[in-house]
Amino acid sequence: MTAAPAQSNVWARRYHPAPDAAVRLVCFPHAGGSATFYFPVARALSPDLDVLAVQYPGRQDRHTEAPVDSVHALADVVTDELLAGWADRPLVLFGHSMGAMVAYEVATRLQERGAPAAGLIASGRRAPSTYRDENVHAADDEGIVAEMKRMQGTDDQVFADEEVLRMILPAVRSDYRAVETYQHRPGPPLRCPVTVLVGGDDPQVTPEEAQAWERHTDAPFRLRTYPGGHFYLVAQAPGVLREIREFTDSVHPAGEGGGAATPLR
Repeated sequence: MTAAPAQSNVWARRYHPAPDAAVRLVCFPHAGGSATFYFPVARALSPDLDVLAVQYPGRQDRHTEAPVDSVHALADVVTDELLAGWADRPLVLFGHSMGAMVAYEVATRLQERGAPAAGLIASGRRAPSTYRDENVHAADDEGIVAEMKRMQGTDDQVFADEEVLRMILPAVRSDYRAVETYQHRPGPPLRCPVTVLVGGDDPQVTPEEAQAWERHTDAPFRLRTYPGGHFYLVAQAPGVLREIREFTDSVHPAGEGGGAATPLR
């Protein structure tokens, strides 16, 4: 096993280091999202879990870098980063929406390289093997903004600030391109447990599309549905955090859990 860095690097944010935690939770943001979305998760789950949030290029402190418009390319780099510096303990991967796809592809690569993840939690995303014909990334800026508003995952203050909005749009467009052009590459199923979390009113995931994740693992599978839409996990944060704790305890028991749940804001 490799030794983990003390804090963060360009690809990873470790907001509340938990050096004694038995498991590291690696969190992958949604399209247009950033690592800071998971700051409250790290605060809530530390010191029981060592939470790592992935920072994609093209946003926040990486806004001068070109975004990566391929799920597979993102997964390649993140896998290398995890194996180079963060694989000193079992890894549980958590991703929401686009992040679920990146997390899944990282899980497949870790398995291929002989360092399988301890588990995968996929949130707000249909199974990799399902397909929809979507083309939001080809819309004009107004069309992308309209989609962002429809998904209700962006702070209203962003829409009120024209300069900030124009600054983030290239990364948002790139993320939509990555998701909408993604093609699943058939291969062996994961050998780690997979839990899928979805909002019951999420227009992006039908019950059948969520259940199809079961085909992607030979290990235990669980599907949980919460009230809400695509960003159900904000309002349902206490339940989601409990689910994460229960999942990590099941794949790597580490004693009693700790602190209170904190909203995902």
